[in-house]
Amino acid sequence: MVKEIITYPTPPSVEYSTDVRVVNDAIISLIQDMKDTIKANDLDGLAAFQIGSMYNIVLVKNEDGELLELLNPRVLNAQGNITTIETTAYFPDLSAKVTRHEKISVVYEDRDLKQHSLKAEGSFAILLQRKIDYTFGSSFLNKLDKEEKKNFEAKLEYGSDVAISEVCPTTFKRDYLTKFVNFILIGMVIMLIGLIFIEDEAMVSKIWTYQLYASYLALVINSIYFFYAQYEGREYSSCTSCQIGNIVGTIFISLIKLTFIMVVSYFLIQ
Repeated sequence: MVKEIITYPTPPSVEYSTDVRVVNDAIISLIQDMKDTIKANDLDGLAAFQIGSMYNIVLVKNEDGELLELLNPRVLNAQGNITTIETTAYFPDLSAKVTRHEKISVVYEDRDLKQHSLKAEGSFAILLQRKIDYTFGSSFLNKLDKEEKKNFEAKLEYGSDVAISEVCPTTFKRDYLTKFVNFILIGMVIMLIGLIFIEDEAMVSKIWTYQLYASYLALVINSIYFFYAQYEGREYSSCTSCQIGNIVGTIFISLIKLTFIMVVSYFLIQ
């Protein structure tokens, strides 16, 4: 029978799984339910824990695609580390960057409670580790480093596989360039006011020269802003369209202000 898989934020039914001591009809029925659930959801593996059972049973597809029944599995030995992007049914449609052991040795029992062992590496080892984690009431959330955990918690909050760094922020580093241009424009306005009250031609000529240099600097910074803003925008793919509009709009407004100041300054000098 296909069972409902427990998903976040519903907590597992028990904190730790219980080892199977006797294989009776209930255990055999549970294993069949797990197989049906794996098939119905096209999964690579499942822990009994994930469908609300207290028993320490894990089913995984091996490298040949065959389902292995692991009763009371334990990781005995582990070597090396590997970091990959993982998904799990407990967090549907979400993924995280997880560091696990690259090679492991596992001991387990079959339906006759006879002990076996196996060695796994690569993706198969990762799958086994993820499913065995569930038997301890854990998920890959507990395996994440500080930064990745922060990103994944943001994914949970937004219900989307978009890290917090990809959610449209309200401020950007490029905003500092915009502030710098605004300071330049304010300085040019002050010089523009000076042109109204200063009659000395030499001083007026000097102010006009300063205006020209300031306008060139503003144009250069706007150009830097345009290219850097596009580079920075690639980090936030969830709001690409609005960013392009903001970038173009910011530069357009800045150029309008700059043009107005220079035109007025020119006519005052004439």
